[in-house]
Amino acid sequence: MRTIFTFIILIFWFNTYGQPAAIYDAKADVSATISQGIKHAQEANKQIFLQIGGNWCPWCVKFHKLWNEDPEIKAAMDKNYITILVNYSKENHNLEAMKKLEYPQRFGFPVFVILDTNGKRLHTQNSAYLEEGDGYSKKKVLDFLNQWSSVALNPTRYREK
Repeated sequence: MRTIFTFIILIFWFNTYGQPAAIYDAKADVSATISQGIKHAQEANKQIFLQIGGNWCPWCVKFHKLWNEDPEIKAAMDKNYITILVNYSKENHNLEAMKKLEYPQRFGFPVFVILDTNGKRLHTQNSAYLEEGDGYSKKKVLDFLNQWSSVALNPTRYREK
């Protein structure tokens, strides 16, 4: 009896504390979230960074962890982007949003979409090009983030003087 009780406690502990916290919300209203993100992006003069994937995706979790734990990447994200997590899972494919974003799921997951302050899609990034070994290349990720920032896309930077 004691062994069974211990086993039940261990299962409860693992299910409660041993699993990574869900980062994507399958029930979120993506259209409303993106609309809200557009308002924030306009106020802050930032691009919108969509990370599309699911809690089932180990590469999605790896990127989310890198973004939140690496100080340089976190600073680049915070400085240049309004970030939104878009769920794509068996519970919710968010097909209407995928259609508006021109079907980014064709690249696999995670896939990153950059929107301007008006919600216009500027770029879709296959995250495989940012990988290195069993994770992501910090240099490739930072280069990508900097190349699609509103500062980099400001046309006044490229006018002849």
